[in-house]
Amino acid sequence: MKRLLLVMLLLSGCQRGPDLPVLYDVPLFELTSEQGQTFSSSSLKGQLWVADFIFTHCPGPCLRMSAQMKKLQDETQVRLVSFTVDPKRDTPEVLAQYARRYRAQSNRWTFLTGTIEQLNYLSRTVFKVGDIEADLTHSTRLILVDAQMRIRGFFDAADAEDLAKLRAAIEALR
Repeated sequence: MKRLLLVMLLLSGCQRGPDLPVLYDVPLFELTSEQGQTFSSSSLKGQLWVADFIFTHCPGPCLRMSAQMKKLQDETQVRLVSFTVDPKRDTPEVLAQYARRYRAQSNRWTFLTGTIEQLNYLSRTVFKVGDIEADLTHSTRLILVDAQMRIRGFFDAADAEDLAKLRAAIEALR
């Protein structure tokens, strides 16, 4: 009886991690990195990563999103991938300058561009955060992808509670 009580006490102190459903698979894709090289998503297999959609001359939410990605780079071991929603302006050179602004570690945080068709496909069909529109309206969510290339959650970059949930989800999947 004493053992049963001890086991129950020990188990009651254990906290269950967040419930993280598997939402969607991320298919392989190839885009161009801020270094001007072809980037294949196959390099992300086996790693936990967070994605976002930004543009480098954004005066508002992209700054907050990139600041949150920088914090993730500094505080976690996840990979980070930022997709531009403005490939006409956000050339590899412009993305590289933006990466330097946020002190992005090139082995941890990648900035990607491609054709509008490729990026729209990823934004709309794969990550399901909407179309890339001419007025550059885009999602402000950070997207958690597991090591098997499956989307596990969406987190609002402007919501402190959501950001705490993202960190908990990262810990649960590590």
